[in-house]
Amino acid sequence: MSISAERYDLAICGGGLVGASLALAVGQLGLSVVLIEALPFGAVSQPSFDDRTTALSNGSRRIFEALGVWPLLERDATPIKRIHVSDQGRFGFTRINADEQHLNALGYVITNRVMGAALWQRLTREPIRLIAPARVVAMALQEEVRSIRYTSEDGSEQSVNARLVVAADGAQSSVRESAGVRAESWDYEQVALVTNVFTQRFHEHVAYERFTESGPLALLPMSDGRMGVIWTFKPELASSMRECSDLEFLASLQSAFGFRLGRFTRVGARQLYPLRLTRSDEHIAERLAIVGNAAQALHPIAGQGFNLGLRDAASLAEVLADAQQEGMDAFDSGDGLWLQRYSQWRASDRSNIVRFTDGLVRLFTQPFGPAKILRDVGMLAFDLMPTAKDALSRLSLGAAGRVPRLARGAPLKHAP
Repeated sequence: MSISAERYDLAICGGGLVGASLALAVGQLGLSVVLIEALPFGAVSQPSFDDRTTALSNGSRRIFEALGVWPLLERDATPIKRIHVSDQGRFGFTRINADEQHLNALGYVITNRVMGAALWQRLTREPIRLIAPARVVAMALQEEVRSIRYTSEDGSEQSVNARLVVAADGAQSSVRESAGVRAESWDYEQVALVTNVFTQRFHEHVAYERFTESGPLALLPMSDGRMGVIWTFKPELASSMRECSDLEFLASLQSAFGFRLGRFTRVGARQLYPLRLTRSDEHIAERLAIVGNAAQALHPIAGQGFNLGLRDAASLAEVLADAQQEGMDAFDSGDGLWLQRYSQWRASDRSNIVRFTDGLVRLFTQPFGPAKILRDVGMLAFDLMPTAKDALSRLSLGAAGRVPRLARGAPLKHAP
C-alpha cells in the first residue's frame, strides 16, 4: 500500500513538548497515530527543546508520571518549596509556602531541552509513526478524513490521511490557518531575556518574581545551585542587555534583585524571546483540534503557558478515551460531538488563565504611582490571606475548574 493511502485515527502536526505529550497519551488508547515534525528527532534547534526553564505544576508532573516520562525527568527537576513575589524599591510582597498548602512542592523547574529529550526517548519505544524532518505543505478536508501533504528531507512530497488532525505546530500554526481558524495577537512590546546564573548562596528551592523598573524578573531554582533567569525588557533595552559584558549584566541584575542570594557570580548564554499574547478564535474545526501554543501563547509572567498547553493534550486524550468507550465499534476520533466536548472544556480553562496572566502583565507593567500603590497594598493583603493563597495555589496547579484525569493521577480510561 502506498504512503498516500495510509490512514490514521490521529495525525499530530508538531512534535514539540505538547505535541509529543499528546502522542504518548493517545498511544495508551491503542489508536493509530502519526506524528509529523519539521525538524529531525531530538534536534537542538527545535524551539520547544531549547534552554529555557519551565515551571511544571503538580498537575503537569502527574501527567508526565502517567506518560512514563517523569522517571526520566525527576533527577533534573528542582522542586519549588516557596515563592516570593516583590516590587523593587517598594513595600509590597507576597509569599507562598508549599508546607502551608500541604504540598511537597509548589511545582518543579526543568529545562525544555531535558523535557524534549525525555519525551522523544519515550516516543521511540511506542508504536507511533514518527515522520521527521517533514514540513506540512497542504491540508484538505475529504470524506471522513483530512489529507495532509508534506515534504520529506529529500524534497519528495508524500501524504497521509487522518480522521482527526491536531494542530500542535506553535503560535504561528500553518495547520490551524489551513483549516480556516484565525488567531488574534497582541504585542506586549516586551522581550524576555533568558539565561541562568550562579549565586553565592544556595537558592533553598525558592522561586522569586520581582517587578523591576524595566519589567518583571523571575529567578527559578535549578539543579547545581543555579537560578534560571527570565527578565522582561522593552525591545531597545533587551538588545543592549544581551550584548553587554557578563560583569555589566551581573551588576544590573544585582541592582534589580538585591542580595537575598548573595552575589551573582557567573552568567550563562543570554537569549531573547519577543512576547505576545496569541489566541486562536476556536479550539476546533471540522476534524481538527488545536492544542498548546497553536491554541494560545502566553506571557511567561505567571509560568502558565506550558502547563495550560499540556492540559489541552490531557483533555483531548481524555475526550477521545471517553468517546472510544462510548462509541465502541462505531468510534470515530474526528466526530464533531467529541470535538465539541473538547472545545467547551478548554474554553473556560483558557479564559481563566489568559485573564489571570494578562491581568498580571498589565498591573505590574503600569508605571503610574496610583497603580503601584494599589498593587503593593494588594500584595500585602494577599500575604495575610490564607484563602487567597489557597485559590492561587489551586489555579497555578491547574486545579481551577475541571481537571483532566491524568493531571489528578487517575487512569486515562474509566474502569469497565
